Amino acid sequence: MKLKLLLICFFGTLFSMQAQTSVKPSILENSGIISGKITDKKTNEPLAYVNIVVKENDKVITGGITSDKGTFQIKNLALKDYTVEIQFIGYKTISKPAKLSEDNSINFNTIALEEDAVQLKGVEIVAERSTIEQKIDRKVINVGKDLTTAGATASEIMNNIPSVNVDQDGKLSLRGNENVRVLVDGRPSNIEASQLLKQIPSTSIKKIELITNPSAKYNPEGMSGIINIVLHKNANDGFNASVNTGLTFAQTPKISNSINMNYRTGKVNFFSTYGNNFGKRFNEGQISRLDDKSNQMFDIVNDNKSHLFKIGMDYYINDKNTISAYTNQNIFVGDGIVDVNIVNPDASQNLLLNSKYFSDNTDGTYNLVYKHLTKKEGETLDLEINHSIYSENQNADFRTTFNNPSIPTSSYTDNLDEKRRNSTINLDYVNPLNDKTKLELGAESRIVRTENNYITNNSSLSNSDYTYDLDIYSAYATFGQKFKKIGYQLGARFESYKVSAMLNGATAYKDDYFTVYPSASMTYSPTDKNQFQISFSRRVDRPSLDQTKPIREFSTPRVTSIGNPELDPQFTNSIELNYTKTITKGSFTTGLFVRSINNEINRILYPDPQNQDQQIMSFDNFDNNTAYGFEVSLNYKINSWWDIQPAIDFSSINQKGLVSVFNSTSNSFDLVSKEVTASAFNARFNSNFKATKSLRFLLFGFYRSGVDGVQFNGKEMYKIDAGGRYSFLKDKATLSFRFNDVFDTMKAGFDGQNPYPQVGQFTWESQSVYVGFNYIFGAGKNKSLQRKQRDNNTKQDGGGLF
Repeated sequence: MKLKLLLICFFGTLFSMQAQTSVKPSILENSGIISGKITDKKTNEPLAYVNIVVKENDKVITGGITSDKGTFQIKNLALKDYTVEIQFIGYKTISKPAKLSEDNSINFNTIALEEDAVQLKGVEIVAERSTIEQKIDRKVINVGKDLTTAGATASEIMNNIPSVNVDQDGKLSLRGNENVRVLVDGRPSNIEASQLLKQIPSTSIKKIELITNPSAKYNPEGMSGIINIVLHKNANDGFNASVNTGLTFAQTPKISNSINMNYRTGKVNFFSTYGNNFGKRFNEGQISRLDDKSNQMFDIVNDNKSHLFKIGMDYYINDKNTISAYTNQNIFVGDGIVDVNIVNPDASQNLLLNSKYFSDNTDGTYNLVYKHLTKKEGETLDLEINHSIYSENQNADFRTTFNNPSIPTSSYTDNLDEKRRNSTINLDYVNPLNDKTKLELGAESRIVRTENNYITNNSSLSNSDYTYDLDIYSAYATFGQKFKKIGYQLGARFESYKVSAMLNGATAYKDDYFTVYPSASMTYSPTDKNQFQISFSRRVDRPSLDQTKPIREFSTPRVTSIGNPELDPQFTNSIELNYTKTITKGSFTTGLFVRSINNEINRILYPDPQNQDQQIMSFDNFDNNTAYGFEVSLNYKINSWWDIQPAIDFSSINQKGLVSVFNSTSNSFDLVSKEVTASAFNARFNSNFKATKSLRFLLFGFYRSGVDGVQFNGKEMYKIDAGGRYSFLKDKATLSFRFNDVFDTMKAGFDGQNPYPQVGQFTWESQSVYVGFNYIFGAGKNKSLQRKQRDNNTKQDGGGLF
């Protein structure tokens, strides 16, 4: 009932405002008309979708865009003196005076625009080096060739991004917190983030946005913030494309390829992307139990094949209405072999477990967006419908061979079948009440349905049928004003959340609540080169399907990983203070943050009640925790041939949780509260050297400190990479190379005391050589387009993908 009332109020406000903005003043006062036709000076062809801006005393009054025939007509103008600007990307801007008096109509006839060669070159060629921008609500890393040289996939370049870390399993963390939400082109994915990043070719990425304290406009998931990966999608007339291929040399070669294509003609823009990754990946590790002197040695081989398809179109119905649609398809096939060799002081107890996993999954997304521009400058209405279907099937074989000949070999097989369906409808309305004030309203419906079936022939295990369903309905409002030096934005998101989990027909978990997520931010710019920003937001991290399903994630003779259906959501309140300074040769950014986390979700490890020599790895809600920290980054051009990008970040995290401790009196394990205050420090240094106009070299260094936890203490990690790029064929072709982890120092080590004293270390193919080739072709000219709002940003500039 509360949600219905919210939506009624929301739509009532929206339509009343729409009605108010459509009321026309007196015809006598606003009878002026400015018209004309825009053409290309060289070809004399009409130019469509050119921006026409009408100003009075440098203040924007109204405007429009040209039709397919290059014509425009601006009506309902007061009889005053104006300046008309004709703006078009790739062309020089033209300004013309327009005096409307008793003769209330001005026709400029034909205005010819001249190409701007400098702008055209910047549009067609990817930047040599990455740049960092600090915007009002996010940090934007514009991906240059130095980052795409870092590796073949998105996962491999993430460790080069300030405040972001990727562990050996591909799991992301932002400012030391793994509860981060990953979006691609502003939309969530059904695919686990660690797997998704390995499927996206690095050359397909246009920019990466770090939104550490999102406003109420955004879905509240993601405790430490949002990482939004924006893929390339150009707007050039004619046919344009780029082809990329890369080869990684490690224990065995791995190959990746991608092609991005775009064709723009008349009212229609077509775009498509295809990328793939192939190759075996090797991991090995060891875990030593200090109490019984036993060792577990792991040898892991994953042979993965992935394909990413994207195809879509924009259709420009007229100057005020646009429809965009796309489909995205991910196909993944993976074969994994895990050999676990357990060595005990008594050799007769040694055993070898050979596990084989055969997985294939598909993820299809279908997206439709309608964008409407009203007569009022800046007023927009967007409707987006998104539906995705994910399915995975995994067959596994387990075979255990004992060193003791009196114990027979045992084996069993099992099957996991999973299906997810996610349907989302968004409605967003933006109304600039005046040149300093903006109101934004929105509503969203999200329905998620999941099914998991587990079948095994192991008599000690049970078959299971598990479903996990979500119904989320929300509405938001934000109000902002910007004055000469100060701007602020206030907002709130109202959300109804319902979850129901069923295990074998019985209720495993159920929750239903209504929550408000407030947000506030303020900016202060004493000069053009200095900006301060302070912000507050409330966020939530809901348990994922993998964290809740009581079905094995993996299994070894000593450790079995399963989910916990009784997990509650965790909430955080976050405050940030950021400062950005533009200097002569670059920019400097720094920030402070404080977080308070309630019911933090974290990994736990406890003895198996059926066999205390074995351990269960799962998830649980910890007590209330706090964290604070800072980050500093610099983008500085020392001279014409050398630039650097150093960055550091520090976090102090206070955690409270439960651990299993052995009670010698009762000869059993008890759950005991434990509190830990841990510090995490990360440092990066990226340096680019220009040897010649065509040849560049780069050097990258990375350090991550050890971090203590409630369950385990992680060890420090560090590495150095070196590489270079050579451009030829008039900068349309680039050959890249990179030597990753030159000194082979990257290792993931840990130790812990509970439930058993143990130490461990895992290594992977961190030391490798990457060679890549990129070629850009096409003869199109860039056109300025009125694109749908989500094309470049989450909920702000554009297009949903995944």
